[in-house]
Amino acid sequence: MHSSVASAEALSDNLSRALAVAGELEALLETEFEHLKAQNLDAFEATQVRKNALLQELTQLADIQGPESADALSPEWDGFKAHMVHCRDLHRRNEVLIHRKIDAIRGALQSLQVQDPTSTVEIYDRLGQLSRTRRGRGRGYSDA
Repeated sequence: MHSSVASAEALSDNLSRALAVAGELEALLETEFEHLKAQNLDAFEATQVRKNALLQELTQLADIQGPESADALSPEWDGFKAHMVHCRDLHRRNEVLIHRKIDAIRGALQSLQVQDPTSTVEIYDRLGQLSRTRRGRGRGYSDA
């Protein structure tokens, strides 16, 4: 009987800690969103290490090995599961924002690319060198 009491206490301690860590993860995801909105990529990157550590701790506390094991958690973990669903939604929101920003950057880059092959505009690469695609123009098969 003593081992079942100790087991119940350990479960309660794990649940309490998991709820606290889930709250911390939720706050971190909100902070991550603010960094993304402000385009503060250094601060965003800094949150990733902490986020991964929190997720690892949650996995250990809840002893979750996959999605099906999360469904097998006892009913006292329902509040925790609700927190995690909310965190998943926050993560998805952040992911959508990242994808929108990447699409906007790609669009801006495409609009900057010169489409006219006879144009004399020279484009530089990220190292400050003339882009090979422009430097090599006029030296194709037709010029040989």
